[in-house]
Amino acid sequence: MIDSPIVPTVDFEREGVQHGYLRLPWSRDESAWGNLMIPITVVSNGSGPTALVTGGSHGDEYEGPIALADFARKVTCDDITGRIILVPFMNYPAFRAGTRLSPIDTFNLNRTFPGRPDGSVTEKIADYIQRVLLPMADLVLDFHSGGKTLNFLPFAACHVLENKAQEARCREARDAFCAPYSMTMLEIDAVGMLDTAAEALGKVFVTTEIGGGGTATARTLAIARRGLANVLKHAGILAGPIDRQPSTFLDMPGPECFSFSQSEGFVEPEIDLGAQVRKGDLLLSVHPIERLGGQPQEYRAGLDGILAARHFPGLVGLGDCLAVVATTEPGAQA
Repeated sequence: MIDSPIVPTVDFEREGVQHGYLRLPWSRDESAWGNLMIPITVVSNGSGPTALVTGGSHGDEYEGPIALADFARKVTCDDITGRIILVPFMNYPAFRAGTRLSPIDTFNLNRTFPGRPDGSVTEKIADYIQRVLLPMADLVLDFHSGGKTLNFLPFAACHVLENKAQEARCREARDAFCAPYSMTMLEIDAVGMLDTAAEALGKVFVTTEIGGGGTATARTLAIARRGLANVLKHAGILAGPIDRQPSTFLDMPGPECFSFSQSEGFVEPEIDLGAQVRKGDLLLSVHPIERLGGQPQEYRAGLDGILAARHFPGLVGLGDCLAVVATTEPGAQA
């Protein structure tokens, strides 16, 4: 197996607070022997579990990076027992560019795992996370939001797993996040995701979708900060009681949750996020833009539930995700 070309400037075994980089050689026009420097913080104090906390897998999602950078700036050794590895901007080139995909190789980091040590820049980042960072972790918390093209109800999520004991641990960590909504999430394409890689290694894995539209709000940042602290407290790494907040439990049981556009045009929403719907209710219409007088195409709910996500820009392309309806789980409020 080829060694990773990435070299950390931090010592993962050393106690204390370390702010450094994952240094990836990157030869380019501007710097023949240059490097891509991905910021990382490691906080270690005594024996205890390790949490890997990540954000910026997509460069147009901001709640995670802001919350993690804030935590890295404020945390002290005395605050924790165990180890926290913070990588707020995993796909650093995409984060710098404000794009979902890396501007270097146009790869989607969260569809690139397990990566390759001899591949593109994004593949090398995925390989390092897969082979070096994930094995250290007992718990993985990966922050996402909708980016520029989607908007979500703010939720923390876990997945249905074959290993029910592992699934139960993931659910407990998700519930400890105490987001306004707690989702059992269905991925439409789980191949190459950090989620899949972490779960395959038996890790406790929690992800989020907090807001969207390519920005952050004071409300969504408060949710991210509180959730980060709560999950670390649940793991026994951060001291103090969990800040319990009410959460509505949601499920994405199958493909009928999703509406995908079968045309190009402009979107007319009929309901807003969080609205209750019945199967067959009108969610939105897509109007043709080629000429006036044409009939809009209607998109209706495939099941009873709540509008959990929607397309954010006013214009939509063929095949774009328009809406996601999630069902309310029994005992939905906690």
